[in-house]
Amino acid sequence: MRTRRLDGTAPPPADPDARWLAAVMHVTFLVLLASSMARYVHRHEDEARAPWVIALAVVLAALYVVGPLCERSRTAAPCLTWLGGVVAVWGVLVALAPSFSWVAVPLFYVALRRLPPVAAYVLVAVLTVFVIVAQLQLARRFDLDLVVGPAAVAGFATAIFTHLQRQSARQRTLIDDLVRTRRELAATERREGTLAERQRLAMEIHDTLAQGLSSQQMLLQAADRVWECDPVKARAHVRTAESVAEHNLTEARRFVHDLAPADLARGGSLDEALRTLAARESGEHLTVHVHIDGGGRTSPLPDRVRSALLRIAQGALANVREHSGAATAALTLTLLDDRAVLDIADDGHGFDPTALPGTPSGSRGHGLPAIRARVHQLGGTLTIESAPDEGTVLTAAVPLEPRP
Repeated sequence: MRTRRLDGTAPPPADPDARWLAAVMHVTFLVLLASSMARYVHRHEDEARAPWVIALAVVLAALYVVGPLCERSRTAAPCLTWLGGVVAVWGVLVALAPSFSWVAVPLFYVALRRLPPVAAYVLVAVLTVFVIVAQLQLARRFDLDLVVGPAAVAGFATAIFTHLQRQSARQRTLIDDLVRTRRELAATERREGTLAERQRLAMEIHDTLAQGLSSQQMLLQAADRVWECDPVKARAHVRTAESVAEHNLTEARRFVHDLAPADLARGGSLDEALRTLAARESGEHLTVHVHIDGGGRTSPLPDRVRSALLRIAQGALANVREHSGAATAALTLTLLDDRAVLDIADDGHGFDPTALPGTPSGSRGHGLPAIRARVHQLGGTLTIESAPDEGTVLTAAVPLEPRP
């Protein structure tokens, strides 16, 4: 159960150490009260006021024990009434029997724990004055030690408890900051994950659906141009467009289910997938050659590497077909011990590499940024060598082991 502050402020979170300290103080209060009553009975049992003192001591013990019940109330009034009753009964008891004055020490803790700081300091000062007066009354003479001692104990106890409270508040603030930072970090990671997924989807759409639709458009436009003069050739273009549409539909289904590229999902190797891609991209205006240099490697490539290299080849050939005006292109896959290198070369009109996205002089389409992003995700490097009227060579080198 949390302690309810009497100023109406929210109580601090439950702390095992605070509960332990509260239990110690409760036991200390009851022990001091019992020892004071035993001392009084031993020395003053024949006095007429002894029954009143004993009765007040029992009332004080009972009143103190029911204190935690007020914490269940949603208002501060019950706790304030309870603390006022405890202090009042103790004050009357000390007036009748000064030996009960040291019971005030645990009450310091109760006041500092339950009251606002200023009110707690005032109550501690009042209790300390009661203790000093009671001790001087017991001594029947003025003794500086009896004045300084209780005041020092009260000041020391107040300083220690205030320090612990402030330290606990700083720790709670630090914990709140850490929790808030962790939540902000989690939100940032979710946003970054969302952006990464959007980028992945954009690359997948560009490398599959968009390229297929572009090929179909070009084939249908070519068929439309020769439909009257060369129906056989036009129908060939339409059949090719139908084949591209069928492959595009397969890619779309794989894409929806987040599976590997269709050419790899059929169980084929990367070599076969690249040759299939080259055959599909080859046509009347472009011929694509494939060269594989396995370097004696027998173990299969990781799935992520195979899928990424095929997507890179698809994107690069789409750029060759749509932008380069090349008649010939070559795919060269070189497998080394620690990395795979894919070269895509064409004899097109080339371009200025400084005009790529992220450079000061403008930008091209989505294809090259998507290829660069794929290579970066695998921890690889992308090199583009090109110049106007000199063709283009794109080289993607990716490690075969995951990045640390």
